[in-house]
Amino acid sequence: MQTNYRFSAPGRTEISGNHTDHQHGCVLAAAVDLETTAEVTLRPDSIIRVASEGYAPVEIDLNDLSVHAEEKNTTAALVRGVAAAFAQRGCKLHGFDAAVRSTVLPGSGLSSSAAFEVLIGTICNELFFDKKCSAIEIAQIGQYAENVYFGKPCGLMDQMASSVGGLVFIDFADPAHPAVRQAAFDFAHCGYTLCTLDSGADHADLTDEYAAIPEEMRRVARVFGKDVLREVDEAEFYAKLKAAREAAGDRAVLRAMHFFDENRRVQQQVQALERDDFEGFLAGVRDSGRSSWMLLQNIIPLGSTAHQQMALAQAVCEKLLDGRGACRVHGGGFAGTILAFVPDEMLGQFRSGAEAVLGAGSCHVLSIRQTGGTRLA
Repeated sequence: MQTNYRFSAPGRTEISGNHTDHQHGCVLAAAVDLETTAEVTLRPDSIIRVASEGYAPVEIDLNDLSVHAEEKNTTAALVRGVAAAFAQRGCKLHGFDAAVRSTVLPGSGLSSSAAFEVLIGTICNELFFDKKCSAIEIAQIGQYAENVYFGKPCGLMDQMASSVGGLVFIDFADPAHPAVRQAAFDFAHCGYTLCTLDSGADHADLTDEYAAIPEEMRRVARVFGKDVLREVDEAEFYAKLKAAREAAGDRAVLRAMHFFDENRRVQQQVQALERDDFEGFLAGVRDSGRSSWMLLQNIIPLGSTAHQQMALAQAVCEKLLDGRGACRVHGGGFAGTILAFVPDEMLGQFRSGAEAVLGAGSCHVLSIRQTGGTRLA
């Protein structure tokens, strides 16, 4: 009987759709060639023990899958949450040891937490549930663990991209049954290199900043008797802009403006890729970057004046690209990374120029990985 296994789940890059998923909008995302892996050994008891390289091991007991308030914002919360979701589905879980390694660095903007959630979900699904959960369900389980156990009100894009793999267009109009299709476009042959640039800013202590975005967007939706902005008619929103400002505040209204534009932009960019109009796609990337800065306002944390790493990183990118390619904030914002599409012939100059300002090793070249969470052995 086999007792040792190996699993992998990729990081993800958000190609288009900044803070649209939690409002039941559309996103274009992709799995990338950075991964979180686990060497798994079965145990004879009810303990799941996860030892991540560089971190203290964590243990949970499958006999207690309730939410632990003291575990908020910890790895243990994610493991317990994923296990709880499988148990709720009737899965008979068993203990295991997992030795985890990752090239998806925390704070990289490539969603190390989603890769970890998908990894644990894939282990549970493969070893204890006869693969009954689809890639979409594993993503939903990861989101549940992060929302309910970890305490972060994230959307579903990160987990979905990591779980499904490849370049995927996702429409969350029905979040219980999101429409997912792989987009037919090969970035490897477009003459541009996909890069992320590490701004050097830390995600720590930014949970309130992230949580404020979906809350303010929902505040605007409630003005119109709806739960999320995808349910609000855009024409009615603009017709009643004054009332929305008075009820929800100006920043919330600006963030709602971003949602309507960005949700439409995602669909236009997918259409551009499908007709091989890469320049049209890049124009959308640039517009998304400007919208995140001006309307969504997820570049500079509230009150930060001396340290504005994300703003500086995006400004440096635009200066180095000099009107070619495109760049935008990547992921949740406020810290982490900038996404850039760099003309192949400019890559060396771009990379050296960016790292001269942001630090050696800050520019990462990415490729899209076609497989999501998977068992390797």
